Amino acid sequence: MKDTLTSVILSIKPIYAQAIMSGTKKVEFRKKTFKRQVDKIFVYSSSPEKKIIGFFTIKEIIENSPENLWNDFKDVGGIDKKSFFEYYKNSKIGFSIKISEVNKFEKGIEPSDYFENFNAPQSFIYLEKETAKNMEEKMGANIV
Repeated sequence: MKDTLTSVILSIKPIYAQAIMSGTKKVEFRKKTFKRQVDKIFVYSSSPEKKIIGFFTIKEIIENSPENLWNDFKDVGGIDKKSFFEYYKNSKIGFSIKISEVNKFEKGIEPSDYFENFNAPQSFIYLEKETAKNMEEKMGANIV
C-alpha cells in the first residue's frame, strides 16, 4: 500500500518563514491550496537561506476574497497591507492557512540530504509520509 501523502514542503520567503518559526506569523496566505488532505507543512525558507527550517500543523484553511482575508487576519498575518494586496493582485479568491503547532529545527535541513536533484517548489510539493517522519526524527524539532 502506498504511503498517504499528508505533508508538504512549502516555499516561503525568509522574512515570512522566520516569522512563522518565531510564532509572530499565525497564518500563511496562499493563492491556491492543496488538492489532498494536508495536516503538516514543512517550511522551506527560500533564497538566500535555501533550507527546510521547521514545520507546522494546520489548524484550518479558510477560503475567502483577499479583502475578507485581510480584514480577518491582518493582525496575525505578518505582512503589510501593500505587500498583501500586491500578492493577491488579479486574484478573486485566496486562502489563509491557520498555523497550529510550530516546530523549529535546531539547524536547517539541506534539501539535498533527503531529495536527489531538489528544486525549490514554486509553491509546494507533497512529501511521502516516511520522508516527513525521517526529517522530523533526524532534526529533533523544538516546539515554539
